[in-house]
Amino acid sequence: MRVTDDIIYVGVNDHEVDLFEGQYEVPLGMAYNSYLIKDEKIAVMDSVDANFKDEWLENVDKALDGAKPTYLIVQHMEPDHSANVVAFMKAYPETIMVASANAFKMLNNFYHEGFSNRKMVVGEGDTLSLGKHELTFVTAPMVHWPEVIMTYDKTDKVVFSADAFGKFGANDVEDPEGWACEARRYYFGIVGKYGAQVQNVLKKVSGLDINIICPLHGPVLDENLSYYLETYDTWSSYGVETKGVFIAYTSVYGNTKKAVEELVEALKKKGCPRVEVADLARDDMFESVEDAFRHDTLILATTTYNGEIFPFMNTFIDHLTERGYKNRTIGFVENGSWAPAAARVMHKKLEDSKDITFLENKVTITSALNDDSRKQIDAMADEIMKNY
Repeated sequence: MRVTDDIIYVGVNDHEVDLFEGQYEVPLGMAYNSYLIKDEKIAVMDSVDANFKDEWLENVDKALDGAKPTYLIVQHMEPDHSANVVAFMKAYPETIMVASANAFKMLNNFYHEGFSNRKMVVGEGDTLSLGKHELTFVTAPMVHWPEVIMTYDKTDKVVFSADAFGKFGANDVEDPEGWACEARRYYFGIVGKYGAQVQNVLKKVSGLDINIICPLHGPVLDENLSYYLETYDTWSSYGVETKGVFIAYTSVYGNTKKAVEELVEALKKKGCPRVEVADLARDDMFESVEDAFRHDTLILATTTYNGEIFPFMNTFIDHLTERGYKNRTIGFVENGSWAPAAARVMHKKLEDSKDITFLENKVTITSALNDDSRKQIDAMADEIMKNY
């Protein structure tokens, strides 16, 4: 696939992976993107996962069409992008590796190679001429590793964005939900903790004239770029993407679930713009994380469990706080047969989160719903609706 007349896609699609990074379900597979810029000097942008060494080298060889690469530019050292760097450098012994100083340190840690006589260290604002194509390097530390650089091709107005703007899913499979859903799950799962760092990089690239974004995962973005840039700005500033309520719950015997169902019904009757629900024990945990960041209001409903909270809820809240969850309204539904404590425990786990508004009304169930707890559900729904 040609990205432009001179930029050729040489990446691969992975349909065998079950869990990306050992935890994220990827039912649509995964793409490991690599690009080749043809000019007087040829640059290859990044490698791919170890399982695809031969396919990637064949793609590169075909794109080279008898020519030899001058540079291998390594923007990110995570093994799904760097695993075949050593094989490439051995296959093309005159190639110079271009990367940040931190990347070369990691190269030695991962692969016990330094290429001391074949390396070019680059940093913020450094440039590299391929002939017609002029490349400028943009440092992007902690987006989402410390060694990351991005590369701007001034000639074709292309940003090679490393893991930024990536998404789950192979590129040869149509995503029925479009770009945003799996890009959001990818962002908040993997990059979400580093919103401030993403904001810094967005400020750097905002002054560039960009026609195309080439990420290391997911499709090449070449239309409506303002949408992707604005969406990333919302995500990385912890802004609200969608007005509405997300309810995450766990339920042992079904009574907490019934309370959630009645809250959903009450909100819909009162005209809530959007209500989404997830069972944390059965639904994808990281889809729940993305929904919690997407909406402006989060309701957490769970049982008291060994004086604490149900394990899936405990894990879910940890995922949120680890990623800097803030700027949201949160409410609690708790259940406990003899000593309900879930609301207190959940509140404590979230009390250090920034800019959180806790609903005054909570719902307390003692085993099963009764008239009092139903009145509490209605009061909570009324309080939520004040925001809409």
